Amino acid sequence: MDDEPAVAAALARVVSGTGADVSVLHDATTALRALETNEYDVVVSDLAMAGMSGTELLRAVRARDLDLPVIQITGAPSVETAAKAVELGAFRYLTKPLSPDVLRKAVLEAAHLRSLARARRGDDRARLDQALRRALKTLRVAYQPIVSCTTRETVGYEALMRSTEPTLTTPMSVIDAAEKLGMLHTLGRRVRNIVAAQLEDAPRATAIFVNLHPSDLADPDLFDPASPLSRVARQVVLELTERASLEAVPDLELRFESLRALGYRLAVDDLGAGYAGLSYFARVQPEIVKVDMSLVRGVDADVVRQRVVHSLVSLATGLGMEVVAEGIETAAERDCVVRLGCTYVQGYALAHPGPAFPSITWP
Repeated sequence: MDDEPAVAAALARVVSGTGADVSVLHDATTALRALETNEYDVVVSDLAMAGMSGTELLRAVRARDLDLPVIQITGAPSVETAAKAVELGAFRYLTKPLSPDVLRKAVLEAAHLRSLARARRGDDRARLDQALRRALKTLRVAYQPIVSCTTRETVGYEALMRSTEPTLTTPMSVIDAAEKLGMLHTLGRRVRNIVAAQLEDAPRATAIFVNLHPSDLADPDLFDPASPLSRVARQVVLELTERASLEAVPDLELRFESLRALGYRLAVDDLGAGYAGLSYFARVQPEIVKVDMSLVRGVDADVVRQRVVHSLVSLATGLGMEVVAEGIETAAERDCVVRLGCTYVQGYALAHPGPAFPSITWP
């Protein structure tokens, strides 16, 4: 890439001598668009160009791809631009006039490096696949009670995924692995089937809250009346986190309608700390909302948090929804959210997550 067509054509002829297929571009903006739609092994770029400079292009490339080798060429070398090239991970910093052999050698070395990076990513993917499959085999579910503020009785339990796989130690790491490998539906089904099998032992008149990834809303199994969880849907609340977008889910309202027809209730988790604020809340129209722990933490000593929680509670209850304050860690936090009108509370101050189904303490 060079903003002088004659120079760009000359560079292309040299690079073609390596046997490569070459794209000739004359500005960085066009180059970035090409990088979004095509796979390249090497970028050869002039440093001084109209509009976006070669340095700015390199920074933009690094934001998209940490492994793509970029060879920078300049007719006005300086310590400053050389240092910036090193900082941003340029593969080579070559000066004009440039020997064709030097350029060809640099391109071949860069292409080899790119192939090694691809192979490494393939190995990483294979290791991740093996780790996820081990995690799925040993997956278990812990439960944390959800307690009525008025009766102090357990009215439900949140099902929380746990993994004993040492390389995927947190729920988020398991979800991230499944997302990278295209196995979110497999993971979601596994969790739902475990919950369905354990629900038979749950105390009567308690609800089980099951977290959904947005991609689960595109899984036909979730809507199958014969699936294990659907058979006990009237005892299940499906939690959708406000931290994730639902924009990619088609026919969203129809899917919610289908879930409710099966007997499920819907909850919005993490309200007040997420992706789309109240627009998300309005679109789901849940039966239950869960106020995010970031608002609950220290609420007893923070007037601003108290006002925010009170406003959320007033809005939700005014629409006929029940409110869970999650992340309660102290008796003072618990008593404060009770005064603010929350329907239910959940957190370590009442019970830690445990095997099906832990009891609570309310000191």
